[in-house]
Amino acid sequence: MESNVNVIILAAGKGTRMKSDTLKVMHEICHRPLIDWVFDGVADLKYSQVYTVVGHDREQLVKHLGSRSKIVVEPQQLGTADAVKTVGSELSNQKGVTLVLNGDSPLLTQATINQLVDFHIKAKSPLTLLTADLKNPSGYGRIIYDKNRKFERIVEQKDASTEELTVSEVNSGVYCFDNQLLFKYLPEVNNNNNQKEYYLTDLIEIFRKHGLQPFTFKTNDSSEILGVNDLVALNNARKIIQKRINTKLLMNGVQIIDPDHTYIDCSVEVGNDTIIEPNVQIIGNTKIGSHCHIGMGSEIIDSKIHDHVTIISSLIESSEMFSCSDIGPNSHLRPNAKIGSKVHIGNFCEIKNSTIGDNSKVGHLTYIGDADLGKDINVGCGIIFCNYDGFKKHRSKVGSNSFLGSGSNIVAPVEIADHSFIAAGSTITKDVPYHALALGRARQINKENYWSKLPVANSKLWEKTEEKEK
Repeated sequence: MESNVNVIILAAGKGTRMKSDTLKVMHEICHRPLIDWVFDGVADLKYSQVYTVVGHDREQLVKHLGSRSKIVVEPQQLGTADAVKTVGSELSNQKGVTLVLNGDSPLLTQATINQLVDFHIKAKSPLTLLTADLKNPSGYGRIIYDKNRKFERIVEQKDASTEELTVSEVNSGVYCFDNQLLFKYLPEVNNNNNQKEYYLTDLIEIFRKHGLQPFTFKTNDSSEILGVNDLVALNNARKIIQKRINTKLLMNGVQIIDPDHTYIDCSVEVGNDTIIEPNVQIIGNTKIGSHCHIGMGSEIIDSKIHDHVTIISSLIESSEMFSCSDIGPNSHLRPNAKIGSKVHIGNFCEIKNSTIGDNSKVGHLTYIGDADLGKDINVGCGIIFCNYDGFKKHRSKVGSNSFLGSGSNIVAPVEIADHSFIAAGSTITKDVPYHALALGRARQINKENYWSKLPVANSKLWEKTEEKEK
């Protein structure tokens, strides 16, 4: 691609049909705004400058784009040609190609955009329009050719004849222009229409009037041209993108049991021979190794999962699980949890900002927060690490080969040395030395014949209950 390429993304529309307070191009597919998917489509273009035309509620969009694009403001939304005209002061004197895209068209791929631009340059076309064949072209402008098969015009559905309505090739709204010709003839576009707006489609007739023949380039995948104008269209686009992501993973050896009900972001990496069950959601900057098993209903966010890890119906957030560890069902790794190799985290456990060394076991019903646990530790049922004093968090440390008895409370800050034993039901508030047994229980007292002193023992209600049991 030798020619200089500039990109104009039209993102000034209000998106009223979305019926949402969120700007249309900031609605998300797989946790990424629509506008980001459009930027992905042009990411492979070389020597390009991207201009984004903004308008309504632009502050959020401008902040999101940052330095990725030059921002141009369209004060009033007066049609696609008017939006492009706002970039004239930046581009009107430049040579090369200008590619015009819509900010609400997230399905265009890099391959199609590259092919369109390459075709446009090789054909030395003044204008090349991306088109597609649709099974149901209703609502789209139809592509009309003359008897010599030269691109003649676009006819909108409301203006089409019976014969023209049978045409399946439609306008995508994506254009490649010779940059100098675009801005030379753009002033000739008028707003003599019912909407009183300026449309880029008028340039087809204008170019032909000046002896310049526009071209079309048809994509084989008609789904790529689908735009998002309401939440129904957003959901349809989401399904298409998710299918692309899941298909790519399947082709790379990931076993997705039910791709239609598995939700994975495009940023996620998954190794071969990993099995992903239905209703799993994997989000953000997550990397999953090979030979893992991700059970039904699990959610993994911004985490690193090494090889041979099993996750059953659990939530993992910004954490790391090393090889051959397992968790679940119904457990939660909160941010900055590091789970060592061959560690077992059972059901209904919560671990936050803590490390657990290799071969340790945390069976069930346990909270570990702000703690560093060594290797080969047994953590009994119902253990609570009391890390918060009402003002700030404190850390605890548990040495390797220790045993924490069920129902114990570890009150931070405290250090439990290697090979220590904590008796079940203890509350530990002081450091525990090497090889020691720590007991922190209240002494048990039994009151003989206490039952007879209770009011319920002499009540008629109790006598009736006692008779029924007999």
